[in-house]
Amino acid sequence: MHLQYLLPVALAAVAAAQNRTLAQAIAGQSSLTTFQSLLSAQPDLVRALSNASSITILAPSNDAFSKFLSTTDGKAASAQPDVVAAVLQYHVLNAEVPGSAFTTTPQFVPSLLTNSTYANVTGGQVVEGVLNGKTVEIYSGLKLKSTVTTADITFQGGVMHIIDNVLTIPPSDAVTAVDSQLTSLAGALTKANLVTAVDDLKDVTIFAPSNDAFKQIGGTAESLSTQQLTTILEYHVIKGTVGYSTLLIGGLANETLPSLSGAGLNILIEDNKVFVDSAQVTMADIIVANGVMHVIGNVLNPDNTSATPNPTATTQSVAFAGATSAANAPFTSGINPTTTAPAAGITSKAAAARQTGAIGAAALFGGAAMIAVNL
Repeated sequence: MHLQYLLPVALAAVAAAQNRTLAQAIAGQSSLTTFQSLLSAQPDLVRALSNASSITILAPSNDAFSKFLSTTDGKAASAQPDVVAAVLQYHVLNAEVPGSAFTTTPQFVPSLLTNSTYANVTGGQVVEGVLNGKTVEIYSGLKLKSTVTTADITFQGGVMHIIDNVLTIPPSDAVTAVDSQLTSLAGALTKANLVTAVDDLKDVTIFAPSNDAFKQIGGTAESLSTQQLTTILEYHVIKGTVGYSTLLIGGLANETLPSLSGAGLNILIEDNKVFVDSAQVTMADIIVANGVMHVIGNVLNPDNTSATPNPTATTQSVAFAGATSAANAPFTSGINPTTTAPAAGITSKAAAARQTGAIGAAALFGGAAMIAVNL
């Protein structure tokens, strides 16, 4: 058959795909029966999606929900439909992002999750999308990864991608610190009575020292007064700006930003590395309930705001003159992770492979009859 005959047929097929409803698009995918049942049990979300345009749905497959339901988190919240609603809202992006729009530069796309119980960021909680080779990867809370397995299922209101893991609603700052093996930070926040104060802030950027960073000043850190520790920790928090990596490298590069302590933090880009004062960002973009967290290799010193990095060095000098190190990470007594997330530089294959899905989502998925979704 000649091209002139094939082209109208192809265009007609594209038009038909774009004119189908979301319900028809979902029903046409045999791997989305669980997602269909879940969605049909959320009439408010169904109504919202029926009127939505230019959206992207990240639809977990049946296997993704099965994996999630095998976890403790999935089973524990089986009677919480409000959590299920939040999880589903987090899977709907407030922008139309076809597969071709993802690049090697991360994108942070806001979702429909605006419920302040779960998200305290302006415009809705985000997901991170990035192209890795030919694969689109989606990162959610605790830096957990979902992969797009089927892209560009079009419908009247936008586009849908099937993903292989349920997204994780980003936990609070303190929970994220604990489960990302940033236990010194979590313990220090607890000692300084700052857990609630920091968790309750809106639109934050947190520069989170690793446990090794705290070890470098561990001999001195334990003797700090509560006020001294509070001031130091507040210097690691920017309030009112969610500085994802793309913003740090772009609009905030070589800028000084006010920290929660009042002292200014200097954002520097040197040799394609991101530094805050003299501390290098070693892992970027751990999404938290109220913003974003970046892991850094040194503890920042509000009394040494002029500290600058040596970009060619493997490690940076501590910012506290005369500080002594410790063999063990300080402030970690009684701080126990509830899970192990592939964040904070975890490199073990077991940790990196842990992609269990949305924390705390209800296990309402098993045994539900498939119900038509009227969108």
